[in-house]
Amino acid sequence: MSGHVIMVQGTTSHAGKSILVAALCRIFARQGLRVAPFKAQNMALNSYVTPEGGELGRAQAYQAQAAGIEPHVDMNPVLLKPNSQTGSQVIVLGKPLGNMSVREYHAFQPTVWPTVTAALDRLRAEYDLVVIEGAGSPAEINLRDQDIVNMKVARYAGCPVLLVGDIDRGGVFASLVGTTLLVTEEERALIKGFVINKFRGDASLLDNGLTWLHDYTGIPTLGVIPYLKDWRGDEEDSLGVEDRRKQRKHQAALTLTVVRLPFISNYTDFDALADEEDVAVRYADTPVELAGADALLLPGTKSTVADLHWLRTSGMAEPLLRLVADGTPVVGICGGYQMLGKQIFDPYAVESDEPEIAGLGLLDTQTTFAADKRTIRAAGTLTGAGLGVAGTPVYGYEIHMGRTTRAAQVEPLLHLADAQGDELFDGGVSADGLVCGTYLHGLFDHPVLRRGWLNRLRARKQLPPLPIHEDVVSDIDRLANHVAAHLDLSAVEAMIGLDGDATVMER
Repeated sequence: MSGHVIMVQGTTSHAGKSILVAALCRIFARQGLRVAPFKAQNMALNSYVTPEGGELGRAQAYQAQAAGIEPHVDMNPVLLKPNSQTGSQVIVLGKPLGNMSVREYHAFQPTVWPTVTAALDRLRAEYDLVVIEGAGSPAEINLRDQDIVNMKVARYAGCPVLLVGDIDRGGVFASLVGTTLLVTEEERALIKGFVINKFRGDASLLDNGLTWLHDYTGIPTLGVIPYLKDWRGDEEDSLGVEDRRKQRKHQAALTLTVVRLPFISNYTDFDALADEEDVAVRYADTPVELAGADALLLPGTKSTVADLHWLRTSGMAEPLLRLVADGTPVVGICGGYQMLGKQIFDPYAVESDEPEIAGLGLLDTQTTFAADKRTIRAAGTLTGAGLGVAGTPVYGYEIHMGRTTRAAQVEPLLHLADAQGDELFDGGVSADGLVCGTYLHGLFDHPVLRRGWLNRLRARKQLPPLPIHEDVVSDIDRLANHVAAHLDLSAVEAMIGLDGDATVMER
């Protein structure tokens, strides 16, 4: 028998689909069910690496973590990573197929649809419950023929749909009603409940509106989820960056400035830093916003060459170099690490038609783009040349097309071993220790490393060190507890069919 399914769709992008799926994965996993997330197609520059070396969206990796399982490429069979305004790298079952324009990808979708359904079928065969996430909105009528992620998946699975609306952005009643009117009658019948997300204030003020909504659509509202302050999950799109830009801490001892590149990827690398009580993380895309930083962070990017050109044409490169020359530390991750070097070579035209591009010259390194993508997990320690004490443990993952070599005088940042046990040195550190680069995503997720580096920054300002902060309740459990307190779980279980399935509930 195939496992149970439920789907979460949204009236817009960033309505809260990803976090609701994560919460449901944790809630039902805590009940003893074997739960897995699924998203047919993801467009995201935030990605993650599975134990087998496959690539999928970070949101699905976070949801798998919430379910207490390792992520697998079946959970996100199609991943699109935009690398221009009109095209993306297309990744299927964790491996890149190549770059496609929008029209090329639309023509490709009928070919990849059996891959999507087969992945979902495998998950349903293995797990008691699969929690499916949609994308954007199912009511984009101009894209209906190309939809392989919303209602087409719901129809294939025959699953109930929770429709989520974001009240924080306004117009939630119009968006919920409008979505139900713009889908087909068959699809409308699959929508079994509304969820209103990110509410602030007294929820009783919505009562008459919720009554009208039910009378008009026949669909009940199963939850009004209050805005969860100071919570950050692994999000999939650039709207998450914009939300982070609005979150400012006042009077924080340390200010860390992330350069907001046009093709920024894996910006969640810096979320753990922002959660520290003495740290304010800012995102800057104008030269004036770089001022006052205690350290600069150059993030990953899907288009290193394009974003390197942007640094120069936008006027960001010159003040960045001046700040480093004046003693401001800078850390580059993945594409940011490549930019810190002297030269980038692109013999296979992976990113551009330019065979050689000058880097920022802050590290004596050279990067050559390869035809194949490197996607691995790795673990190891700091070498002691930068960021912290030698032997400090780290682990994370790499996703990149480039191979970077260091000049003899450049010390590596990390001593790592991959999943096969092969040892390697990663990254580079300048002679004065101010400039550090690495390919390892997730570097700052480690409390000892993170606090050790932050205390070094505090010492530069003659501030006393702070102890390592360890959360008593995990971020995922906090989210799950919050959603469970405001969602009618009995109604959700009935929708799924769990209330009458003793075999599943006894596991």
